[in-house]
Amino acid sequence: LELQASLDQLLQAQAAARLNGGAPGVSAEAREYAARFDTYFRRGDGGDQLNALAVRAAMTTTSDPDGGYLVPVQMEEAVGRVLATVSVMRQLAQVQTISAASYKKLMSLGGAGAGWVGETETRSETATPRLVEQEFTPGEIYAKPRASQQLLDDARVDIEAWLAGEVSTSFAEQEGAAFITGNGVKKPKGLLDYDKVADASYAWGKLGFIISGGSAGFASSAPWQALLGVIGALKTGYRANATWLGNRLTMSAMMKFKDGEDRPIWQPSLQAGQPATLMGYPAAEDDNMPDVGAGAFPLAFGDFRQGYLIVDRLGVRVLRDPFSAKPFVEFYTTKRVGGGVQNFEAMKLLKIADS
Repeated sequence: LELQASLDQLLQAQAAARLNGGAPGVSAEAREYAARFDTYFRRGDGGDQLNALAVRAAMTTTSDPDGGYLVPVQMEEAVGRVLATVSVMRQLAQVQTISAASYKKLMSLGGAGAGWVGETETRSETATPRLVEQEFTPGEIYAKPRASQQLLDDARVDIEAWLAGEVSTSFAEQEGAAFITGNGVKKPKGLLDYDKVADASYAWGKLGFIISGGSAGFASSAPWQALLGVIGALKTGYRANATWLGNRLTMSAMMKFKDGEDRPIWQPSLQAGQPATLMGYPAAEDDNMPDVGAGAFPLAFGDFRQGYLIVDRLGVRVLRDPFSAKPFVEFYTTKRVGGGVQNFEAMKLLKIADS
């Protein structure tokens, strides 16, 4: 018992030392929660005390052993940083953190009437602007990494960093794909899952597109003109912060395009941290976008911060399971995230002609 107590004290001291050294200003309650969380992860001890400590540490929500325990703030932030690096849509879109079951917002479609009148003329009633309510409901994404008890007993292993590394890649891959192609069922509704219509027939609730001009690809002559059509289809107010989005193969193909003056339409980045440009606008690569092919939509263009919303439910949860996969311990880790188009005018697509 004395040896076990000494190990507890050692683990808690190490966790507290990590927090004190890397997170100035963390409260004593938060440090205690993190220390006990570390001990819980390694041996499953002290789980019944985490709920009370979570409240004292000002965690947003508590849980019980059936629902899992909130990950310490420091680890949650580690996961979030990796996601922001790996998921291209997280860099481009608006990200909203919520604590409720869903997020609702109103979008004004305009339509308020106005008119010119003389000084003494009658003022007639004008039209009322249209408002549309949108609701974004997060789905649950999970990962279930496992570790041997021997690894967990090794006090040199940073359990928080290990878990963050295990789940972050899986979360980033799953949610990154959902932001582009998700069907909205228990997951985000992807950009390309919405109804699409030729831009001449654009209506709210659908994404407008321009045809590439080539059969199952870009036009053989002046292929860059289709890109001009996409740029022209986007309202002027959205162009200032507009970005191209396509996968690396599509971007590679357009690196060879030249305009009517024999100038490349693709310009590589000449400064670290700055994106390459396509037709003068930043170009972002996301391999979840489809390849060029008949009927495909390989390119999107627009102000994604205004156009697409990502909703994160506050908190990453973990449930320690030492029984299902003996002799390993599984860590059932969950995060709730949703997403969808919030402004259909802010983005346009390029469609490859069917034939």
